[in-house]
Amino acid sequence: MKDVLKNKIFEIISNIAEELDEDIYVIGGFVRDNILKRESKDIDIVVIGNGINLAKKIQKHLKEDCKLSIFKNFGTAMLLFEDMEVEIVGARKESYRTDSRKPIVENGSLEDDQKRRDFTINAMAISLNKKTYGKFIDPFNGIEDLKRKTIRTPLDAEITFSD
Repeated sequence: MKDVLKNKIFEIISNIAEELDEDIYVIGGFVRDNILKRESKDIDIVVIGNGINLAKKIQKHLKEDCKLSIFKNFGTAMLLFEDMEVEIVGARKESYRTDSRKPIVENGSLEDDQKRRDFTINAMAISLNKKTYGKFIDPFNGIEDLKRKTIRTPLDAEITFSD
């Protein structure tokens, strides 16, 4: 999977996450589209930590080459770098009460974040961590779903769609 990470933005993000001692992954549509040999300029990054703080550090490193937008209500940040949109979010888990549609959001692990994804093909990730750089992570067998042209949810569909 390292060939998917050839753009210099991945190395920059990896280095800054290493400095902050945070685990970091490319996840979702970028991973899926590259497996399908489709060009993608929309990159989703999940960090086991604070996504907004990481994005600020990346923007500071890139200076005027990068525009930063912060969405505090959602805990996300968007970097516009060259012709790419890089969205950075902290890993989270969500739970719902039966009397509310508003989720209870907590910090989470990569696995927690993958479980809350809509489909298995959007839960695939690639490590940007120095020790495991380029490692493909597919706990729900999304790559096989791509081959079979099947749409499945990571969790029981009733749980995913009720959320």
